[in-house]
Amino acid sequence: MQKTAKLALADGSVFTGTAFGADGEVHGEVVFNTSMTGYQEILTDPSYCGQIVTMTYPQIGNYGISPEDVESGGIALQGFIVRELCEIPSNYRSTQTLDEYLKDAGVIGLQGIDTRALVRKIRTSGAMTGVLSTVDLDDESLVKKAQSSPQLAGQDLVSKVLPASSCEWEEGLHPLAHSSSTHSLSGKTVTSMAEGEDQPESSYHIVAIDYGMKWNIPRHLKQLGCRVTVLPGNCTAEDVLALNPDGVFLSNGPGDPEPLTYAIDTIRALLGKVPIFGICLGHQLLGLACGCKTFKLKFGHRGANQPVLNEDTKQVEITSQNHGFAIDPESMPEDVEITHINMNDNTVAGLRHKTHAAFSVQYHPEASAGPHDSHYLFKQFFDSICETRVSS
Repeated sequence: MQKTAKLALADGSVFTGTAFGADGEVHGEVVFNTSMTGYQEILTDPSYCGQIVTMTYPQIGNYGISPEDVESGGIALQGFIVRELCEIPSNYRSTQTLDEYLKDAGVIGLQGIDTRALVRKIRTSGAMTGVLSTVDLDDESLVKKAQSSPQLAGQDLVSKVLPASSCEWEEGLHPLAHSSSTHSLSGKTVTSMAEGEDQPESSYHIVAIDYGMKWNIPRHLKQLGCRVTVLPGNCTAEDVLALNPDGVFLSNGPGDPEPLTYAIDTIRALLGKVPIFGICLGHQLLGLACGCKTFKLKFGHRGANQPVLNEDTKQVEITSQNHGFAIDPESMPEDVEITHINMNDNTVAGLRHKTHAAFSVQYHPEASAGPHDSHYLFKQFFDSICETRVSS
């Protein structure tokens, strides 16, 4: 028997549909993602903590759920909205349906609403708080709850998705995500191999600071042949430097970067001491540590088809993105330069410090799911580590 569920927005709008997944009631910032595939990677991306995610592609769940495709240890988002739920997936790797997966995780799903109307509203008015419920179906009550729910801006959501402790990362890229290929890293020929094959060896050690990191990121770092140690995002510069790393990676993560003063202080103390590479939230935190400011985007960039211009090569990359904040270009100090531009709205999509070995991008070069245009950035990070080691 189908059960009714409702989404109420802070502007007074109410969308009525059918529930799937778990029962209950949650609040969060309502956002949308334009990807046609990759819903499992989206569900398990910790960057969505505090948000109710709407998929613009009309049918979701058609290839089920595969354990190999998760990007973290669980689901961090608040709720999941689709136009049509596929209840009979077709995929030899699938072990359960999307409905079963959300039910096991205690996450509420909503289907059968006009997702196009919802997305148009968000694009026009901006991302806003909402309440998703299967237990309270009174429109007036739900709207009041949505209007009184806390805003995402100003919250420290990273503290909700931090790993409990540090670890040594051992897993390389999955066979289905990467085929063997040969490329040159700082004059050395390195063969990238699938998981299960012998990994290339190097003496380099990367510390990855985890603010809510997707697992395909350390897989790429491991694939470079480096030793990879993952530290929680609340680590100090002393914690990092005690491991004597050759490079430091700053991960993605959820929410507003400005409240994360502990992370900003750590990065500021590491600048000039070790090569740094950041993505998404890590990009924003590096910018703040360098003296930039950030601002909240109207409805964010979330999808696997975002065009970005590389200012060095003048080539366009199609990228996977998930963020609601951006670097303010007017606040950029003289020792920082823009390296990439989002071609949809001309926001800053990459930066580089002019004197320190530190750079970052506002998108996901590890994809998963998404295009592979930006994989070169991991090689660029490796090259900066090699160059720093040689010069020292």
